[in-house]
Amino acid sequence: MEEEEGGGGGGSGRRVVAVGAGLAGLGAAQRLRGHGSFRLLEATARAGGRVRTRSFASGLVEMGAHWIHGPSPGNPVFRLATRYGLLGPEAAQEENQEVDLGGHPPLPSLTYGSSGKALSPEAVSEAHDLFHALLASARAFQGAKEVPVPSVGQYLRAEIARRVPTLGGGEEDARRLRLAILATYLKLECCVSGTHSMDLVALEPFGEYVTLPGLDCTFPGGYSSLPDRMLSALPEGTVLLNKAVRTIRWRGSFREEGDEVRDFPVRVECEDGDAFLADHVIVTVPLGFLKERHQDFFQPPLPERKAEAIRRLGFGTNNKIFLEFERPFWEPEQWLLQAVWEDESPLEEPSADLEANWFKKLMGFVVLQPPEQHGHVLCGFIAGKESEYMETLSDAEVLGTMTRVLRTLTGNPQLPAPRSVLRSRWHSAPYTRGSYSYVAVGSSGDDIDVLAQPLPEDPEDPRPLQLLFAGEATHRTFYSTAHGALLSGWREAERLNQLFDAPGPAPRL
Repeated sequence: MEEEEGGGGGGSGRRVVAVGAGLAGLGAAQRLRGHGSFRLLEATARAGGRVRTRSFASGLVEMGAHWIHGPSPGNPVFRLATRYGLLGPEAAQEENQEVDLGGHPPLPSLTYGSSGKALSPEAVSEAHDLFHALLASARAFQGAKEVPVPSVGQYLRAEIARRVPTLGGGEEDARRLRLAILATYLKLECCVSGTHSMDLVALEPFGEYVTLPGLDCTFPGGYSSLPDRMLSALPEGTVLLNKAVRTIRWRGSFREEGDEVRDFPVRVECEDGDAFLADHVIVTVPLGFLKERHQDFFQPPLPERKAEAIRRLGFGTNNKIFLEFERPFWEPEQWLLQAVWEDESPLEEPSADLEANWFKKLMGFVVLQPPEQHGHVLCGFIAGKESEYMETLSDAEVLGTMTRVLRTLTGNPQLPAPRSVLRSRWHSAPYTRGSYSYVAVGSSGDDIDVLAQPLPEDPEDPRPLQLLFAGEATHRTFYSTAHGALLSGWREAERLNQLFDAPGPAPRL
């Protein structure tokens, strides 16, 4: 990119600023060409956004993005990671790239019940198969003129209720157990969708989300190795860290001191008093931040259509709780320990008492494999309001509660407490305010497209593309994913490249 600074094309001398150095901002930086100057402003002390690898126990853990979902040639994160040599040998195997699990992990290794013993694989298998069949049927309403109920949650519950008489062969205890296991699958689905409840997720557009084939894989050197490599490829000084933006003033006429000739339509003002004038600003901040701040973040405020889309789309919290153990209480081949509270049912309202019951929203624990790389570490997943409540507790409180939960589930009151705990707090992060987006009841994929539309809206405006929008919440079929974020950054860079009419070298991807 260095040799193209100030290069030819109609964009010569154009100033571009991007806000947010996550995968969308870094992706835009990677693809932009034919412009004059480019700056990428990042509010925090690191690049990567919701990709964040940290050291824990004897290895690395992912606080944010965890897997490459669908590591196959159609996935740009997979292609980029392969090009950079960041993946292990198994990820390159073609047979792994062709496995299609529909975005869901295979059956758990072990499911514990709150009575303190492992549940029968038959009961788990029956509930699992039913839940995933119903989930698949929920995706079939896409494009339907009429839907039976507004939300995925209501649809799943109605379908489960219809089947109650036949569950577990109609025997009362077996039926109750299967309902309890189904309640756990709903919690897992809340984690997948990044929502407090599937009752908040719209039914009709649910099938619009696209899963890519491939056996989900991780980065041996941490997911942060990807944004780190993208960052290191940019010219020195392109990315400014600890540079929080306070206000983006657009539709203006701003001049540099001492330059009477040139005026810029956009002025980006930072919390520290610095300001950057630009012709084009690519906004890649999370939807959670926009929901909280869009009214004062943009001057003049965003058009009502865009503000409405920001309000209507869903954005929730999914957090992780990592627990390190001296020695494992699970078997070496187990990779998922599922938790079932046997008195629960998807047909009953869950307790609203967060203080007493927040931990019951935990769907279970993924075992970080292999132990030679990670140590003996479990990663618990928890979504929604319970997850946000967990963020307010101390490490000691979380560790104490997790110890009690695991002693209950294993039926071993002497089970040693974890040696250490580390958890994510995405809702408390001031520039993120949650984990990722979903299409909420009252919203649709059209709102994602409205969010992605550049401003000003008038295509004939003499100063086009003042504000462009990228980030996972702006990708209609890959929202909530790292590959959606990356593609959205590339999309907005290409939009500017077309405006600048910069032929430039063909990208190598």
